[in-house]
Amino acid sequence: MAEPTNGLSIRAISVLPDQIQALETEAVAEGFRFLTRLIADWHSGTNRFARPGECLLGVFSNRQLIAIGGLSHDPYAGPDVGRLRRVYVARASRGRNVGKALVSQLLEHAAQRFSVVRLSTDTREGAAFYLRCGFEPVMDEHATHAKPLSAQKH
Repeated sequence: MAEPTNGLSIRAISVLPDQIQALETEAVAEGFRFLTRLIADWHSGTNRFARPGECLLGVFSNRQLIAIGGLSHDPYAGPDVGRLRRVYVARASRGRNVGKALVSQLLEHAAQRFSVVRLSTDTREGAAFYLRCGFEPVMDEHATHAKPLSAQKH
């Protein structure tokens, strides 16, 4: 999964890198607490993106973590529905297709197990980003966007 994309590498994370702290600090400064939850859930074992079909991916540039995002089972939907979670791109790396490459890899992974991927975002920028990634808006109390996949379950 370490395919280079514009000089970047995207790879699965099985141990949270120390660099997650810098991303979390930046996210909190922007008013986002979801990386704080990711770290807390990881350390408590509540969610390590380790169930079948799940993954946590990091985007690295020169060994520096510049983006992160996870795929899990959607707790609000059926067993064939995945959920994008905790997607964050460092401010300095935005506008360079880093987020799009990350979401593309997450969706490629999702297609092996899930027929639909959902997510929830509460910002206009996030909504516009996910539309550019091929998601459609949905009216659901637990999701703002969804994307059907042509699942190739193994």
